[in-house]
Amino acid sequence: MHLDKDAVQRMARFGGLLYLIIIVIGVLGEAVIRNGLVVPHDAAATAANILGSELLWRVGVAAQMFLLLCAVGLTFIFYILLRPVSRKLAAVVVGFALVSLAVESVGALSLSNVLTPLLAAKYLNVDPALLHAQAYLAILEHGNAFGIALMFFGVEILFVGYLIRKASYLPSWVGVLMQLGGACYLVNSFARVLFPALAGMLFPAILMPAFIAESAFCLWLLFKGVNVAEWERQAVRSAGT
Repeated sequence: MHLDKDAVQRMARFGGLLYLIIIVIGVLGEAVIRNGLVVPHDAAATAANILGSELLWRVGVAAQMFLLLCAVGLTFIFYILLRPVSRKLAAVVVGFALVSLAVESVGALSLSNVLTPLLAAKYLNVDPALLHAQAYLAILEHGNAFGIALMFFGVEILFVGYLIRKASYLPSWVGVLMQLGGACYLVNSFARVLFPALAGMLFPAILMPAFIAESAFCLWLLFKGVNVAEWERQAVRSAGT
């Protein structure tokens, strides 16, 4: 695919916009909606909160779906922007990204399924506590799926950081931050599986380097874009090897 200078810069800026949308939805969804409505270890209180703010919960699910759509577009942009460094590694980035998004989509489905038992309670002659428990388990399933998705995303970000460091058209310090962020994602995800108590103590501090790194890359793409002349020179050198 041949891209002129303006197209490359527009794609970089659009990638920054998509990244910003993803970050904002991710933070608001977790901090405002899920943390605001979910009461840890209390299925009945969680159910009451969700039923009392049903529209807010639905907005959160819809936003999560929109986030996934934006992430697919951002993955394609990553490939275009980073392929001059290495087409093979840029393809590896796409592979890990797609697996991560597929698993995260399963988690989004779990969030959508939370309302099913809660809204069905009025039609079923079942102990409400059982339906509350089913809804709460769906929330836990989302958390588990999201943790697995972040394992693949962490590896993706490690490769993205490496490619940024090797790119002459992007700042290498952003690449270093991205690789640190990827490592933090992996530590967090594996700690959730192996040492849940430790993971609880580390979270959310363990993910702050990742938040800083992704925010820095997002804002760089949005306001600075890429050095298009260097992008073209590295693309030509890559094509000749």
